[in-house]
Amino acid sequence: MYGLHQDVHHFNSFDKVQSLPLLLSQAHIRTGIIGKKHVGPETVYPFDFAYTEENSSVLQVGRNITRIKLLVRKFLQSQDERPFFLYVAFHDPHRCGHSQPQYGAFCEKFGNGESGMGWIPDWKPQPYSPEHVQLPYFVPDTPAARADLAAQYTTIGRMDQGIGLVLEELRSTGFHNTTLVIYTSDNGIPFPSGRTNLYWSGTAEPLLVSSPKHTERWGQVSQAYASLLDLTPTILDWFAVPYPSYSIFGTKTVQLTGKSLLPALVSEQPWITVFSSQSHHEVTMYYPMRAIQHQQFRLIHNLNFRTPFPIDQDFYVSPTFQDLLNRTRARQPTHWNKTLHQYCYRDRWELFDRSSDPTESRNLASDSQYAEVLELLKAHLLKWQWDTNDPWVCAPDGILEEKLSPQCQPLYNEL
Repeated sequence: MYGLHQDVHHFNSFDKVQSLPLLLSQAHIRTGIIGKKHVGPETVYPFDFAYTEENSSVLQVGRNITRIKLLVRKFLQSQDERPFFLYVAFHDPHRCGHSQPQYGAFCEKFGNGESGMGWIPDWKPQPYSPEHVQLPYFVPDTPAARADLAAQYTTIGRMDQGIGLVLEELRSTGFHNTTLVIYTSDNGIPFPSGRTNLYWSGTAEPLLVSSPKHTERWGQVSQAYASLLDLTPTILDWFAVPYPSYSIFGTKTVQLTGKSLLPALVSEQPWITVFSSQSHHEVTMYYPMRAIQHQQFRLIHNLNFRTPFPIDQDFYVSPTFQDLLNRTRARQPTHWNKTLHQYCYRDRWELFDRSSDPTESRNLASDSQYAEVLELLKAHLLKWQWDTNDPWVCAPDGILEEKLSPQCQPLYNEL
């Protein structure tokens, strides 16, 4: 999928994709999803048990942790002799100020028991003082941003308590000693340089894996690089389900580019490279980027570098971004590590050494001392694009000519 699925954006997977729930269902494994879905078409992503925004209120199935608990209970108590895969997709801590502003920027008031907010019985709301929240380096240090982040902290607390309820349902139904549990997220937080960016702040995600079959490394932290592309191979490996041989276009066999994470639960793995990609977010947000993190180095290729970086709707109306716009217009200090101009207009290549520059503040792409590193990472990134049949492999200064043999042809477009 090149961008968001829901509403006007309407991006879909190719009809022939053999998705994880489809493969599990074919292997006689029961599948369930609760909460946010955001993928389509439904024929590609079939679930036996489904309570999502397609048939329910996403506030109820994604943020009401009591409702989520009861749906998990319903799924587990109706479990038959088959193994199961249950995907619980919390909508917390996403922004909601653009769609349900009455509940706050992050729906932090939803279900807190106040007048008009409803009540979530299992939630004990935790307020946070804006003055005391710990700001990431990429968030402006302003009262507006601090209050914005404090609101998100509250919704993180709701999700955290919800995860505890889900795990308790596993325990009470006797599945906790036979179930692989994975907790992760899909992007960085919705603040400047976070979500929709390929900086570390936009792509670094939590990843916790607990396996009753792999006790060797319980409680340990791995330094090996992993990606969301690794989840499908991991789950297929857990169930011993092979990935099928099939084609979407022509005769070229589809290949998964991820790896199973199960070996990392036994011993530390030498995984030092990971890739990331973005083409669209909303349908109007065309800003293709490709990135590689190799050891301590991160290289980002901004293919549309001559156009301004696009801003998504829910972030635009956020208190943080509105304050940033107002301060920039009024030529007041933004208390941010960038200017709005620097954020909007980026170099084609951005190279960072995170060992000496963890905030990714110094672009080393034009530094002659890093020329060899730059070329190495460019080569790795280009190979990955060819390996994954990336339609943008020749962009922005070439065009992909697929017949008779795939190759890049120059555009002479002064890039």
